[in-house]
Amino acid sequence: MQAKVGPEIRSVSPNSVISQATIDGTMSELRLAITDLCTSEILREAETAVLKIERFWEEGNMQLEMISMLTKPPVINGFVEILFNSVDKQVLKATILLLTELGSRDVSVIQTLTAVDSDVECIVELFKKGLLEAVVLVHLLRPQATSLVEMDLVDYLLTVLGNKEDTNQRKCMNPRTASLILLGDIIRSSSEARLAKIVRSIVTTNSIEKIVISLQAEQVEERIAAVTILLRCVLEDGKCRNIIAEKAELAPVLEIFVRVNDAERFEIVHLLSELVKLNRRNLNEQILHLLKDEGTFSTMHNLLMYLQNALQDQSPIVAGTERVGSLTTAVVFQDEPRKMSIYREEAIDALISGLRNSEFPVAQISAAETVLSLQGRFSYSGKSLSRAILLKRAGLDRSYRAFMRKDKRRHNISADDQDTKEDEKSGEEWERRVAFALVSHEFGLLFEGLAEGLKSRYEELQSVCFMAATWLTYMLSILPDTGVRGAARVCFLNHFVSVFKSRNNTEDRALSMLALNTFIRDPEGLQGLGAHMKDILKGLRELKKSSIMAVEMLKVLSEEHDNSAVWSSEGSELHLIQEICEHTKAVTSLAVLHSSDKLYSGSLDRTVRVWVVSVEGIYCEQVQEMKDHINNLVVANNIACYIPQGAGVKVYSWNGSSKLLNQQKYAKCLVLVQGKVYCGCMDSSIQEIDLATGTLGIIQNGSKKLLGKAYPIYALQIHDGLIYAAGPSFDGANVKIWSTSNYSMVGSLPSSSEVRTMAVSSDLVYLGCKSGTVEVWCRKKHSRVETLQVSSTAKILCMAIDANEDMLIIGTSDGRIQFKVNSRRA
Repeated sequence: MQAKVGPEIRSVSPNSVISQATIDGTMSELRLAITDLCTSEILREAETAVLKIERFWEEGNMQLEMISMLTKPPVINGFVEILFNSVDKQVLKATILLLTELGSRDVSVIQTLTAVDSDVECIVELFKKGLLEAVVLVHLLRPQATSLVEMDLVDYLLTVLGNKEDTNQRKCMNPRTASLILLGDIIRSSSEARLAKIVRSIVTTNSIEKIVISLQAEQVEERIAAVTILLRCVLEDGKCRNIIAEKAELAPVLEIFVRVNDAERFEIVHLLSELVKLNRRNLNEQILHLLKDEGTFSTMHNLLMYLQNALQDQSPIVAGTERVGSLTTAVVFQDEPRKMSIYREEAIDALISGLRNSEFPVAQISAAETVLSLQGRFSYSGKSLSRAILLKRAGLDRSYRAFMRKDKRRHNISADDQDTKEDEKSGEEWERRVAFALVSHEFGLLFEGLAEGLKSRYEELQSVCFMAATWLTYMLSILPDTGVRGAARVCFLNHFVSVFKSRNNTEDRALSMLALNTFIRDPEGLQGLGAHMKDILKGLRELKKSSIMAVEMLKVLSEEHDNSAVWSSEGSELHLIQEICEHTKAVTSLAVLHSSDKLYSGSLDRTVRVWVVSVEGIYCEQVQEMKDHINNLVVANNIACYIPQGAGVKVYSWNGSSKLLNQQKYAKCLVLVQGKVYCGCMDSSIQEIDLATGTLGIIQNGSKKLLGKAYPIYALQIHDGLIYAAGPSFDGANVKIWSTSNYSMVGSLPSSSEVRTMAVSSDLVYLGCKSGTVEVWCRKKHSRVETLQVSSTAKILCMAIDANEDMLIIGTSDGRIQFKVNSRRA
């Protein structure tokens, strides 16, 4: 008979039975300890209960179960009572540890503690009395910034920073980390007077190096706090930058650039831009190389993206974008300036944008200061030496020598003569690279921004723009010919002459003299100075006792004679017959109204001038004042169209009324033909607008920017049913030809030059180039006939042809209009 099988009985391990019994016993003891903590009126019993709870917590076997029991408000209040009443350091330390661990795991603990102000104040007082572990709990409680400042914690926080790092990995946060973050919060919320006191405490306790270590911290919040503190130290006490630059590891800071918010990015950029203001050029370049090469991500790409976003924001804090532009420009200047760099172009564009931002004078001043700081000459404390250096070059070197002696004594600077010579050589090379890139950008566009600042009613802006203009003008005399002296002369000459003639300040007159010395080296500059020569010679005689440069300039000017230039064609087909200069700023556009034989010229001086053209010559008949800078003027019998500073196309009636069309696009060039306006835009698009109906036709779609770089259509011309468009090319042909009837492309001119304007006749196409030349192409064969050199110092901005196609009129960036006769047709 088969045995009956009963239910299976699972065997239980003796060890598990013992373990469960141990846990049950511990939980019972924990409950008793919690009861004693919350109910006992005997302090010693409550203190013993705290130590028991700490022991159970440190064993770490059942923290999840313990958290639910310990985070209840009565238990938290029991711990707080211990903090108020106990004097046993071990008990207080255990209580702080438990509250810190519980608070880091359950937000309700923090809410219970912060519900009563006296609880927070008690914890802060324990920290100030030497219980340094309490600083982590203070950090978790996150007191208001104003309360933190009033608690007067700085010296105590610095004490924690000076202690050796705690390696206890069981803690939610290291006291050193908490102290640094709290110090950063205090600095952000302190007044200027209190900030100065805090920085003095940091410097006198030798805490800079301890804070620098936190730039490599694991927590992003700690790194940002370190950036905030170090930035304030540098701004309050410039000498700090030398210690930071020597000790700091910057790669971890660059790595978090994309992970933090805009305000924190600005602080990072601000600190980095301050760290490259060292008195040793070689050390500056080492840091710039590190910024360029270090970091997980591309530093240049990150700076460019931040710069573009900041520009789009257009917020009042736009001054911050100039620091990004400065830093980006400084970093990319490690490369050869003749080498194309999108990053450098964008950075300089940001500086120019800041200079022209008249709505925010602070931003203009910041941009001008940034341009000047790129000279790269600083004292030990980071102060700019630009003015002292320029005065030295003008022959007034006493102030420079006195400042350098004082700086060496004050900071106990000792440098080897060989190191000093190498630094000076590096500084001069850096200055040449920077200046070349700045003045060459868009053929001296930076000059126009500085010229606007010189006319400002704000004295500070005037002063710094004057310094920057002086420096760049002086550098033109050292650099190889960049073709921008004419642009500098138009923008600056009158201001320098005015300062030299009228100011009693010897230093300002010497700086003007330094700039004027550049202009006396070329005939056109001398011609511009001719009307003021008597006053200039008088001023030079007054300065010759203190400046050797004044003596040299007197010698040059005394040897000059009344020179005239004679132009000979020597067989060429075009001859210069007249040159006039009535516009006060660059001539941007020329238009001939064939029905009346009148020429219209538009300029950045906000005027349209109407000229009568005759066999005897031309003369100005009318001046029309406008509200905008005039760009790409086109005219008909009753209206004129032009591009204003912002978006759209302005249509102006000669009776004074106006309207704005195509406001969604930023136009670059215009053509007006039979009641239709053709627009070439900044995004490479081309549109046709019917002025009568407002109908919009698309000839070429726009393209997105590549890394923020625009590729505009620079010039348009309509002739015989064809549209000639000059713009960027990726196939070697910078001029495309389209049909007006069906918008199809029918050909191209394979010019590799940077075309900025065009004129089209029956037989020829004239291409005005950025280099100051005019290329002449056969319209039917699409082949180049000849190249004319119009100017070596200015770029060609506009051209027009008269009704008989006998005369080519050319407007250049130095404000001149040239007329050339086609001898084949004349």
